[in-house]
Amino acid sequence: TESKYHRHGGNLKTRSTDLGCTVTGSSLTTVLPASTTVKKSIVLSSESRKELAKQAKVTKEERRAQIDGRHRYLISRLADGIDLSEQQVEETIISDEKFQLIEQFFAPTGLKKLLFFYQDVLQQKLNASSRSDGSTNSLPQKKLFITMGSTEDFTGTCAFFLRTSDEVITASNVSQVVNFGMFDCTNGNILQGLEFFLSQIMIPTLKSQQNWGAVKEGLKNSQIQEFLYSVDKFVATLSSSRQNIEDKIQLTKADVDTYVRNLENPSDYITAG
Repeated sequence: TESKYHRHGGNLKTRSTDLGCTVTGSSLTTVLPASTTVKKSIVLSSESRKELAKQAKVTKEERRAQIDGRHRYLISRLADGIDLSEQQVEETIISDEKFQLIEQFFAPTGLKKLLFFYQDVLQQKLNASSRSDGSTNSLPQKKLFITMGSTEDFTGTCAFFLRTSDEVITASNVSQVVNFGMFDCTNGNILQGLEFFLSQIMIPTLKSQQNWGAVKEGLKNSQIQEFLYSVDKFVATLSSSRQNIEDKIQLTKADVDTYVRNLENPSDYITAG
């Protein structure tokens, strides 16, 4: 460090060329190097992350303690349908920020549906090569999460639970009053997924249904037949719409600049047209 001292009117002035430290009289001003400030902010950020992780762990254990037969029923259905272990599904559920939707679904006159998406989502990962500045990489990774179905793009598999009664859902009645289903919309093919679900699962199930409640005639009843005809017609319309969309005309993008750059007189406009 090169230091120069000057005495002017009794004041001592010091200039330090490396550390950025200036002394004028009895006052001291210290300017820390930029790297020190960055390191301090990263340390604080690390401490914040540790605190958040600690709070998240406490929340997870509290939710784990709430798991009962109703949750086990949902977990087993999801594990069977999505090909995950029950332990993986449980960890996902208790870590989900929308966990309270499950309790709202179980409550009397609660939510009519409970949705789960299983699809690629962008996960933030710390970039090891740039660890000092805290930069991250976004990598797609399969994830199961609870959703209302209206805020996230649907690009994978949807698993859903539908309640058939307004009574409170308990461990003893969950298998009777809650229906489970899935449909696949990989790559965002929602119409194709819905068409397959209705034509290959729902319609065959309805047509083989023997018990229609108060309708004693069952499939022979004219209203039941009309209902099944309407569902068949809807699926046919859905299939036609999907095919029209898939076969839509794609217009080639034109480089307009090449046509208008050299327009100078009427004949040029005619040629361009």
